[in-house]
Amino acid sequence: MALARRSHLTRRSLLAGAAALVAGGRARAAADADVAVVGAGAAGLAAAAAIRRAGHTVVVIEARPRIGGRVFTDTGLGPERSFDAGGQYIHWAERNPWAPIARAAGVRTTSDETSAWPVLVMDGARASDADRRQRRAGFGRLTALLDHPALPDRSIREAVAGEDATALAAATGLTRLTLGEEPDRVSWADYDQLWSGDDIWVDGYGALVARHYAALPVRTGTPATRIDWSGAGVAVETPRGTLRASCAIVTVPVGVLAAGGLRFTPDLPAATLAAVEGLRMGAYTKIGLGLDPARLPAQDLRDAVLVRSGSAQEPGFTAYLEMQPFGKPLAVLHCGGDAARALCEAGEAAAVAAATDHLASAFGAGARGAVTAGRLAGWWTDPYARGSYSIARPGRLAAREALRAPVAERLYFAGEAAAGGGAMTVGGATLDGERAAAAALKRLGP
Repeated sequence: MALARRSHLTRRSLLAGAAALVAGGRARAAADADVAVVGAGAAGLAAAAAIRRAGHTVVVIEARPRIGGRVFTDTGLGPERSFDAGGQYIHWAERNPWAPIARAAGVRTTSDETSAWPVLVMDGARASDADRRQRRAGFGRLTALLDHPALPDRSIREAVAGEDATALAAATGLTRLTLGEEPDRVSWADYDQLWSGDDIWVDGYGALVARHYAALPVRTGTPATRIDWSGAGVAVETPRGTLRASCAIVTVPVGVLAAGGLRFTPDLPAATLAAVEGLRMGAYTKIGLGLDPARLPAQDLRDAVLVRSGSAQEPGFTAYLEMQPFGKPLAVLHCGGDAARALCEAGEAAAVAAATDHLASAFGAGARGAVTAGRLAGWWTDPYARGSYSIARPGRLAAREALRAPVAERLYFAGEAAAGGGAMTVGGATLDGERAAAAALKRLGP
């Protein structure tokens, strides 16, 4: 798919939208369940669990053959080399619902506060101490610039306009490795509103989520293709038949909505479409490399930051190489932005070869022979994700809040994209799923 271009969304007329809203009301249709939940990621699972606790019936459908969505522990390289292909940190742990769940489950975690400084490789060569100091200074300057965003909202790239090259490099590194996007496409104000706090690194975040919701009945392998909300309730069409409910909680990523992967009859109101258009999906990407420890070079295999200058032929590249996480015979390359999109579009074999090259650039050609297999977590080309997580476009800060607005008291959108300060996180998606469930329950009544 050509996701580098903005997907066109057909807008319904205001007259048709007004007529549909008037037809909404609180009437209930004959239904298979009180609530249909579309998508079994963190938001959908949390919403369904809340609906069931309240004593109402709920049916969850999920396109993938598994639950969890973009929080997924990949075991394709073997259980001893498992890695989280999606979310891996419990962010702002002081208020994140997954922090107590992880503690109760006894999963292995770390704050990673004592790790050694990573190796810095710039254009294939180890950076000097002066290069490292200069890079740290650039991040210090960037932090000061981003502390107090000025109005009107603008991009992070514009926030460093007029600064020296080190601040621009810092902005590029920040947005690619935290948001999966280029700095000219990221809202400065949206970044500023994200919640902060302690981060807990989880060994198997996806597995934790899947275990926590294992008892929840989910119809996997059942993609929703269309939602008809023209009547008193909703009808969710799937290849396995039509599911009827009084209302639906829709938790598919905004990338899927923007690409038309889920259609609506009638079309969504203009305000909802505008909210979807105000957001885009980043391309945060991971490539796991299985390693043979016996063939690794005998040297300090610290994590590494890899930077490659861009050119007219190819975009610049910024990556983080995570070496032997939790002591596993594994390396995980993290990257984002346009170069990550290109890796996803090239396919798994090409992406694994590129990650192997980057491993060798950090630790020498001998490290290349230690790679036994690889896995691409290509969210950008995943038809059920269309990207890693949501990014607000510059000037479109209100899009997240607007996405929360119910449609005719029958459609409730939820997920990390609508999570405000908790956006882009598993915890935020969970809390927003619960928020949408509360709204649906209010509509259903006792």
